[in-house]
Amino acid sequence: MIAGQNVSSAISALPRGVRRALDAMRGNVGHSWRLTELAAIGGVSGRTLQRQFLSFVGKTPRAALREIGFECARRELLQGKPDIKIMDVALRCGFPHFGRFSTEYRRRYGETPSQTLKRQAVLMATLGAMPSLFVSRRDRPMLAFGPIETAAEHKEIAADIADDLLVALSRAGISVASQSRTARYYLTGTIRGSGVQARLIFRLIDGETGCQIWAHRTDNILRDETATGEHLAIRIAAMLQSGLRLAEIDRAQHKPAAGLSAHDLALRAMSGVVALDADGNARALELLERAMDQDPTDPLATALAAWAYVQRAVYHFTSAPVEERSRSLELTRRAQALYGDATVLAVLGNALTLLGELDTADLVIRKALAVDGGSVWAWSRSGWIDVYKGEPESAIERLKIALDLAPHDPLAFNSMVGIGCAHFKAGQYAEAAYWQERALAEHPSASWVHRTLCPAHVLAGQRPQARRSLGALRHHYPDLTVSEVQRGMPPLPRDYRDLVVGTLQEAGLPA
Repeated sequence: MIAGQNVSSAISALPRGVRRALDAMRGNVGHSWRLTELAAIGGVSGRTLQRQFLSFVGKTPRAALREIGFECARRELLQGKPDIKIMDVALRCGFPHFGRFSTEYRRRYGETPSQTLKRQAVLMATLGAMPSLFVSRRDRPMLAFGPIETAAEHKEIAADIADDLLVALSRAGISVASQSRTARYYLTGTIRGSGVQARLIFRLIDGETGCQIWAHRTDNILRDETATGEHLAIRIAAMLQSGLRLAEIDRAQHKPAAGLSAHDLALRAMSGVVALDADGNARALELLERAMDQDPTDPLATALAAWAYVQRAVYHFTSAPVEERSRSLELTRRAQALYGDATVLAVLGNALTLLGELDTADLVIRKALAVDGGSVWAWSRSGWIDVYKGEPESAIERLKIALDLAPHDPLAFNSMVGIGCAHFKAGQYAEAAYWQERALAEHPSASWVHRTLCPAHVLAGQRPQARRSLGALRHHYPDLTVSEVQRGMPPLPRDYRDLVVGTLQEAGLPA
């Protein structure tokens, strides 16, 4: 899979026959494997192999092959070239019946194969339009990255991947050094295996502790040409950013309080800001005010504070929303005058969006994507901007790009909320409820989601779920009224806001 994986997989604990059978399936996923063939490869009887698969894998060999086939198809479509044909992908991955493949693909991934492929065209167009930009070194973590280790015959492809990754890391705001003595983190890369069994493995090591803090594996790196080049590098850099950001936050948390810089304080505050809940917001603002007192020109602290203050008004964390919005607006103006990398620009775009300054937010987010086409936060915010502009199809594309790039990012849940809002705008209320329920399952403290989840359930005819959602909203916001919801709503299209507010009132929220 292209998604980040733990390279110390539990596969080593599988019986030898099962491992051999799985390797054979992955090596020739398009082959219609018979149980007798797999048993012969595994060196066991068919009955034994069947029993071992059920005991150790939890499914039959046939079901495992089907799972591997869908993983293969998903990977190819997520890395799709412009001229790739979905039917060819289906056949290569062992699905001769295209209609059944498409139906099952949609059931598994919530979209059709063509929607996945179309989204990659949007991503690739953005990457292709990225200009060469200077990126400042201020407060950037230093990472050492040497040549990717591989056999002699794969040196060229390894060098190409390394070169593309160096560019992607630099655009992502990460300083890269060839000498490990100057670096805070070490990134190692290895290509193991050959032919269809070849896989690319990256590990990120903390230079101070020696601990591995992130790992990623890409399979079929030599067979699958679409897995190489800039597209792959952008994806790896995007996934790496999330792990590196968490490592930097953890590092700041463990620094002595007396030696904290403004940037350290901003890093400590970041998790509270992106939590989008009242407790995290309050903790974050205390740290951010200290950071700005210490250094009024710190761009990350200023942008985070701007976003945190407007959150208080939009998510009902305050009894003085007008003052909080005013403070946020003041800070966005200050942040716009400061230098910012893609992360700072994405954070600033979040603040501007919630303030209703959509045109300015759009310009800022476009700049963020010009700096780093793999900025997950910028892609997510660009999708939200489309939600607010009433363009649900484009919004879903962009929000899903963010999820594709980093499905485990701390703000992934907010992309899911956005996808739900886009479906709501499109009149697809059951889908809207599904995505927002999924977001709450990922991040239960974001109780403000019930403002739009309850109406989605009502309009989808899901009355029991609507009552439960309204109950949760009133539990977390006992004094919330319809008029307060209306005042706090982000800049959604008027017809959207009116429908949400009217449905909440109909459901029983006090006026």
